[in-house]
Amino acid sequence: MGSFFSQPLEPVKVVAPTEAASSAKPAPVTAPGAQTSPAEAPLFNNCWSCRVLSGSGLIGAGGYVYWVARKPMKLGYPPGPGTIVQMVFGISIACWGVVILSDPKGKAFRVG
Repeated sequence: MGSFFSQPLEPVKVVAPTEAASSAKPAPVTAPGAQTSPAEAPLFNNCWSCRVLSGSGLIGAGGYVYWVARKPMKLGYPPGPGTIVQMVFGISIACWGVVILSDPKGKAFRVG
């Protein structure tokens, strides 16, 4: 994860015109967030501490949701459909955290 504001700002790169100002086509402008080559890392997915913090937070939140749903069952109450949905939701939040920690898409495109 991460934020655009946490990344260092890069100046806008403008290609200098080779001819005089008489040409009809303006010079192309490169956007600051645009990738220039496939080997360049994206702005997101390059912050290990952000992935660890958000992934472990989601695993903890999913564990808490699952634990709250399991608590009445441990007291002997039968599970209802709402309890089952809450348990599945907690497990899915925790799985989302595992995916953020493992970063499967980022590993597929690393060069080097």
